[in-house]
Amino acid sequence: MSINETVATIAVAGDNWGPWRDNGPWHDGGGPPAFWPIFPILWFLVIAGIITAIVLFGRRRAAEGPRQAGEARLAERYAAGDIDEAEYRARREVLREKPAKPGAPKQE
Repeated sequence: MSINETVATIAVAGDNWGPWRDNGPWHDGGGPPAFWPIFPILWFLVIAGIITAIVLFGRRRAAEGPRQAGEARLAERYAAGDIDEAEYRARREVLREKPAKPGAPKQE
């Protein structure tokens, strides 16, 4: 085999050197497609949404805890006969009222 044949063989064999031929891993040499950032952004939004849902659900449960404990104690007192039905209903309505937001005018 002559030197010319060897160089020609290497040149032809080296033409298909995996996906990194010509100008890069994208066979047309133009780089990645223009829409590639959509997928990382989509995953970021999905993960952020899951974290937000977990945090909001945890806050809601923490805020409702004392009210539920108060209603449970009130129900125990009603079941034991310590208070009558009218007082039970009145106190339960007071417990179920939503607290006023800070800075809101008080209603009398």
